[in-house]
Amino acid sequence: MPSKDEIRIQELELMAQVGVPDDERAQPQRLTISLTLQPCNPFNELGDDVERTVDYARVCDAVRNFVDDRRDKLIETLAHEIAQHLLRTFALARVELELRKFILPETRYVAVRVVREL
Repeated sequence: MPSKDEIRIQELELMAQVGVPDDERAQPQRLTISLTLQPCNPFNELGDDVERTVDYARVCDAVRNFVDDRRDKLIETLAHEIAQHLLRTFALARVELELRKFILPETRYVAVRVVREL
């Protein structure tokens, strides 16, 4: 049974080319992502060894690099694909993420939330 221990990353800033109209995707725009990661290894079994945990700095780099190569229309698609990428790349049992886009002037942000498990 997977551990209930979690690693949280709040509001990592990203620049992404995402949007339905071509002109919106033409230039990168600011997004933020918040992640809740459930590692396969419980914290009490890590032995204080970074190689046995999910390195959150590497997760942030992986998300940025993954987003750099994409040109999605929907943030829904981007959120799903980020979660799947993290599950494939890291020793994670579960990924929750919220992806925020700052596009509508009359709102603070628009967000989508996904939960994916192995």
